Amino acid sequence: MIRTLFAGLVVSVGLALSACAGTGSPNQPALTHDGLERVSGHKFAEVYLRPGADLTHYRHLSLAGCEVAFRKNWLRDQQRDSRSVANRIQQEDADRIRRRIAAACNEYFRAALQREPAYDLVEEAPNGEEILLLRPSIVNLDIHAPDVQSAVRTRAYTTSAGEMTLNLELVDALTGEVQGRVVDRRRGVEHSQLQWTSSVTNRAEFERILRRWAGLLRDSLDRVRGA
Repeated sequence: MIRTLFAGLVVSVGLALSACAGTGSPNQPALTHDGLERVSGHKFAEVYLRPGADLTHYRHLSLAGCEVAFRKNWLRDQQRDSRSVANRIQQEDADRIRRRIAAACNEYFRAALQREPAYDLVEEAPNGEEILLLRPSIVNLDIHAPDVQSAVRTRAYTTSAGEMTLNLELVDALTGEVQGRVVDRRRGVEHSQLQWTSSVTNRAEFERILRRWAGLLRDSLDRVRGA
C-alpha cells in the first residue's frame, strides 16, 4: 500500500511542478534555501517539494515527536501586559503549555495515520529498508490570554484564542535530506464580541486546529493512494 502511495505521489508531484513552472512571481524565488520548490493544488496554505524527488522506494513512514515554539518575545509581552503580579505567566507556565500542545499534536497526527486502513508507521526500518520521516513542529504559537496556575483567579476576555503555524517536513530518515515541507498558519475562531478565555477554552480551540491539520494530512495521503 505504501509503495503504491508514493508511486502516486511522484506522479502528482511531477504534475504539480509542471503546472506551476514559469508561473511564479518575478519577486518570488524559484527555490527555498534548501532547494525546495513551491507547488499548488493542496489544501495546506503552502507546500514545497524537492524537484525530481523519487519517493517510490519509501515503504515505511515514521512520525517524529512534535516540537513547539512560541512567537518571538511572547513571554516577555505577556509579562509586560499582565495587570497582576500574582497572575503573571512564568517560564514554567510556558513550558507546561508547550508540553500540552506537543502531546496533543503527537496524539492527533498518530491517530490520523493509524485510522483504518492504517499506514505502516515504524521506528526502525525492517531489513534495512528506507523510511520517510514526518517531522511536525508548531511555530509562532501565540496564545492571547494564557491561563496560569495561580491561587488568585481572574477572568480574561478575548475575541480569539490566538494562532499557530504548522511546519511539517518530509525527510529521508537515512540521509536527513528534506524532500518536502508543509507550512500552514491557522488562527482561532474570531468572535465579534469578547469571550471568556480559560485553559479549557484555549485547549479546545488549539486542539481543533491540530485535528484539522491531522485530518488534512490523512486526506492528502488517501487521495494520492486512491489516484
